[in-house]
Amino acid sequence: MIDLISVFAAAAVGGLLASLLGQPIILGYLLAGIIAGPFELGIIKDYAQVETVAELGVTFLLFTIGVEFSFAELKKVQRISLGGGGLQIFLTISLTLLVSLTLGWVTSVPQGIFLGEIISLSSTAVVLKALMEQNETATAHGQVMLGILIVQDLALGLMLAVLPALNQPVEELGIAIAIALLKLLLFALGAIAVGKWLIPPLLQLLAKTESKELFLLGVVTLCLLIAMFTGEIGLSTEMGAFVAGLMISEVEYVDQTLDAVESLRDICVAAFFAAIGVLIDPFFLWDNLPLILGLVAFVIIAKFVIVTPLVVLFRYPIKTAIISGLGLAQIGEFSFVLAEKGQEFGLVTEQVYMLILGTTAMTLIVTPFVLRLLPGFLARGESLPWLKSWLAKADAPLEVAEDLPFEDHVVVCGYGRVGSNIVKLLSDRNYRVLVIEQSQQQIEMLRNNNIPYIYGNAASVHVLEKASISQAKGMAIALPDPISSRLCLKRALKINPELDLVVRANQNEDIELFYQLGAKEVVQPEFEASLELSTHLCVGLGLPLSEVQQDIRQIRASHYLTLRPGRSKEEVSRELMEATKTMSRKWYSLPLNSPLVGKSLEEVQPRRLTGAILVTVKRSSGEKLDYPDSQTTFCEGDKLLLVGDGDELVKFDDLALGKIAIAIS
Repeated sequence: MIDLISVFAAAAVGGLLASLLGQPIILGYLLAGIIAGPFELGIIKDYAQVETVAELGVTFLLFTIGVEFSFAELKKVQRISLGGGGLQIFLTISLTLLVSLTLGWVTSVPQGIFLGEIISLSSTAVVLKALMEQNETATAHGQVMLGILIVQDLALGLMLAVLPALNQPVEELGIAIAIALLKLLLFALGAIAVGKWLIPPLLQLLAKTESKELFLLGVVTLCLLIAMFTGEIGLSTEMGAFVAGLMISEVEYVDQTLDAVESLRDICVAAFFAAIGVLIDPFFLWDNLPLILGLVAFVIIAKFVIVTPLVVLFRYPIKTAIISGLGLAQIGEFSFVLAEKGQEFGLVTEQVYMLILGTTAMTLIVTPFVLRLLPGFLARGESLPWLKSWLAKADAPLEVAEDLPFEDHVVVCGYGRVGSNIVKLLSDRNYRVLVIEQSQQQIEMLRNNNIPYIYGNAASVHVLEKASISQAKGMAIALPDPISSRLCLKRALKINPELDLVVRANQNEDIELFYQLGAKEVVQPEFEASLELSTHLCVGLGLPLSEVQQDIRQIRASHYLTLRPGRSKEEVSRELMEATKTMSRKWYSLPLNSPLVGKSLEEVQPRRLTGAILVTVKRSSGEKLDYPDSQTTFCEGDKLLLVGDGDELVKFDDLALGKIAIAIS
């Protein structure tokens, strides 16, 4: 009991410290387990109880992944997920088999295949968590990674099913795998029958009791019974839990099931990662550090080299491919499960098992930092002339519809729910519309509806030029992620400074930055919903419609300031630095006797003259002005935070030195 309490306490403390330090919580769980384990402080001595909770954690994690599995989501990226995901697994296993046999890491083909299976899986938990924290689940690279991860999760069931066959002699391997697949097929047919005729009435009976406790107890019992049954017939309990989740994913009580199980799952998953940490011997890691670092490098490089070309092969932009390749370049949490089962079947020695644990843990730790820093690295890389030209060529349009409009048209970036509604409303009023989209499924819809489109990255200069932005009447940016929205906004206005441009802000922190970048109007969907709801209520309560509309106009004119929570200057500065880190930026000291001194932003109009955008002014007195307005004046000793490409920053320097004439408005 003491060991059980210790693992939960260690997970809670480690997760809390990681959260306070702004690090991934899973990292806190792992390190807490290592420190509290028998190799360090020795607080946890008996692993048997901890292992039971860890097994429950994996079971419930696979169960909830099965419940959350959506065939509709998979259909959005079915080509890259099924084709690319399947190829990625096959190529990773093949490459690992070749390298491991050549270098002597394994002594037989089944062992090499098993090691390849372990490396082929990436971490659904870590990648999804990182994407959610950065609001990137709906981006092109987010959809690609999630699609491939779904296929990997499905493949885990097949891997677990054939795992017992891999310890058979090579000459009997084919027969053993065939028997395992036959078992899996019979089990799948039985699961379909149970999921169709038994599960729905059972859940309906539990729901009728209106007791959350009974519903949770019934769902947990169902999950564990199916998991136990698959273990008894020679398959794995983990695969049984996943299949149990799939049975429920298509019935009407799926949301209620998730709500009941999620809290229990989160607690058990925290214990699972802490338990993995307990197993890791830091002294073993230190003694074998060169080998483990080599394995980590092999995993990252191999998966990047495999995934990136595959994503490009399926006609995604190069940036999407690079982010997807590095984002999936780790070994997943389910590889722990495979490794443990492999040790039971004698496919890996204890030393190899410890090496797998250490390598997996290190790749899991590295991944969140890679996903957090990569967009900024790519943005800064674009300031290098050779890399900028290469990325620009790689970001050329993948496909262009016939009969594109070339003037007096409206460009809509993104054809999701918001973008498609904008297109419909404009088309109904006979405006010429051109859509920029990089989702293959959405492109097919545009093609079927005869709507002019460009298949490509809306933030690409080549794509924007192909859309004839210089001759467009207006532009609406409804992209799912803020990074692409910022770059698209800035580059579109560089091509056409007079463009009437409106942009959707998914995050409150982007509202002021979008206005600073030159947007004529910034729309925040949640605030707009609040305004419409309150308008209806106020008019219904007897307030004059004209008075209510005037208040609404004032709120919009203030950039929703009334609705936004109050923030300190320090918080605003942090948000600004975070928002601009993915853009090319530079602190610039205003030269002495600059002709800009004493003039306002409205008089100078630096964005129009140079393309560079001023987002922060730091006075010599220490005063700091984030998001300066048009009446802000330049003063001696100012330090300016500028956002712009290399040539734009050079032009701003010429402007500050008086080499470019100031056109007083």
